[in-house]
Amino acid sequence: MMITNQKRLAAEIFSKREGRKVGVHRIWVDPSPQALDEVANAVQKEDVRRLIEEGIIKSRPLVGTSRSRARKASAQKAKGRRTGHGSRKGSANARHPRKSRWMRTIRAQRKELKSMRESESITASEYRYYYRKAKGGSYRSVSHMRSNMEIDGIELGGEQ
Repeated sequence: MMITNQKRLAAEIFSKREGRKVGVHRIWVDPSPQALDEVANAVQKEDVRRLIEEGIIKSRPLVGTSRSRARKASAQKAKGRRTGHGSRKGSANARHPRKSRWMRTIRAQRKELKSMRESESITASEYRYYYRKAKGGSYRSVSHMRSNMEIDGIELGGEQ
């Protein structure tokens, strides 16, 4: 029983109704024998329209790609997961540029020095000395700078 012509007509009708192209493969026809006979006898568009109204011919819904896995992966990336060697494209310097790292450390050190000077933990001349040392890259971090200050005999407190 050939119903290819009826499917093509139904696809045209559904395309006009939905406002986008409905392919022949998205057309569903009721597989019961009496329904198939009715469809085979439907020759004109009007007959196919009547079968659509009766529910013997339907269009299948569009099947899209599920984004659930992508959403889950992006949520994990937001937490800092999935950053192993296999996921990396750029070099370490491309991912965390030297300049950005330097700016982050020097700004933290200068901010700490400024707060120490304002709280009078260090004098202005000591501030100037450690500021220059920080600018020269002597300290890895704020804690490294503080430990060097304590070695030099400056009482900072707060860590005991």
